[in-house]
Amino acid sequence: MGSSLFRTKNVEQSIRDTEEPEHALKKSLSALDLTVFGVGVIIGTGIFVLTGQVAKNNAGPAVALAFVAAGVVCALAALCYAEFASTVPVAGSAYTFSYASLGELPAWIIGWDLVLEFALGTAVVAVGWSGYIRSLLDNAGWHLPEYLSGRDGAHGFGFDILAALLVLVLTAILVLGMKLSARITSLVVAIKVAVVLIVIIAGAFFVQSRNYHPFIPPAQPVPAGASLKAPLVQLMFGWAPANFGVMGIFTAASVVFFAFIGFDIVATAAEETRNPQRDVPRGILGSLIICTVLYVAVSIVVTGMQNYTQLSVDAPLADAFKSIGHPWYAGVISFGAAIGLTTVCLILLLGQTRVFFAMSRDGLLPRFFSRVHPRFRTPHRPTILLGVIIAIVAGFTSLSELAELVNIGTLFAFVVVAISVIILRKTRPDLPRAFRTPWVPVVPIVSVCATLWLMLNLPAETWLRFAIWMVIGFAVYFLYGRSHSRLARPEQPTKPEPAPPVS
Repeated sequence: MGSSLFRTKNVEQSIRDTEEPEHALKKSLSALDLTVFGVGVIIGTGIFVLTGQVAKNNAGPAVALAFVAAGVVCALAALCYAEFASTVPVAGSAYTFSYASLGELPAWIIGWDLVLEFALGTAVVAVGWSGYIRSLLDNAGWHLPEYLSGRDGAHGFGFDILAALLVLVLTAILVLGMKLSARITSLVVAIKVAVVLIVIIAGAFFVQSRNYHPFIPPAQPVPAGASLKAPLVQLMFGWAPANFGVMGIFTAASVVFFAFIGFDIVATAAEETRNPQRDVPRGILGSLIICTVLYVAVSIVVTGMQNYTQLSVDAPLADAFKSIGHPWYAGVISFGAAIGLTTVCLILLLGQTRVFFAMSRDGLLPRFFSRVHPRFRTPHRPTILLGVIIAIVAGFTSLSELAELVNIGTLFAFVVVAISVIILRKTRPDLPRAFRTPWVPVVPIVSVCATLWLMLNLPAETWLRFAIWMVIGFAVYFLYGRSHSRLARPEQPTKPEPAPPVS
């Protein structure tokens, strides 16, 4: 039994599976498409909301350094993702990578984790998008009934109809094809990046140097406590996160990391890329570099426009322009944030359906979900199923506290991928690698350490919820996945054809 839990699926077999007609996805994406996908999912609520929160509470104007620190952690992981995605260009991302190196049970664990991460991420962002749209509708004089706004009405019933509709519309777009999804994403990303550039360029004219002093405010340690809401590192080692000071920058980095979530989803589209060995590394690294530069520039401008102690927590970018008497810019920023969140939902939903599809094709989930649409060549069955479920969840739940599960899920995936790079280098040095992570094993080890540090700065209750989800995953695997795995029932070899008679 022990050997079956860690049986690996070799890279060659993973690639052969992508060539089966009934389970093959259409290859239509380019490096530009992947970069747009990455930028589309990374630039979301993080940059529009978190900048003010961490500047005011943790790092002051040095929030720019917090974005750099979080970007470095992501860059280390991105180097590992790029090697794997170019070596194993198969749908599933970290799930597929770990199946080829660590074995079936670790692959199941990471796949189960990614399903939760992307589902919660989609639902959380859909609810946030609904809030922006309701605000714009209220400004126009149109008001949704309370019971259709996600708030409890007179009879105790509340359903966020806008969030649910968004998820269903995006589900339909994904079913119709990846190229359509890429075109819509390109348009929306152009709007979103334009809004960010407006903030940087227009805001630069209102920067006042006195707002940068002190750039790193004096340290104010947070008293240690025993609450589950405290970071795990505090409960384990008695170290309390710092507000301000140098340590405040690292505390802020664990918070703004949420703003970088998504570049790993580019790897889930490797199987649908025309030249994955070349284009997937470009898409992953390119989108991460672009977003890091934009994040740092925005944080520098906003903290220069308004003193960090006066920044808004809910809408720091828009409110910074209001504070200097330019509400028109604030309206443009709110509109751009609302429009931009649609791509975040779209690409998170894309990532989840591809992981689910890959697990189904391997037999760990019902094979019924691994057949692609005969015309659109998309995994329509898992897309529709998951889209409907997430629409219901987004309609009935605010998910504000569960949002941190998205962070821990992504960080856990980073650890697995970094370890997998080291293992596959040892076990399969012969594999052709179009992109090679530099300085192995140093870079993967540093990536693991940096990622674990950010994980330890998450609340202990987040770890508890994550553990409960993992226990459920173990139950599903041992009751269904292990016995239905294609590796548990290898394909019967075909009988050789009889030799022709000798004349």
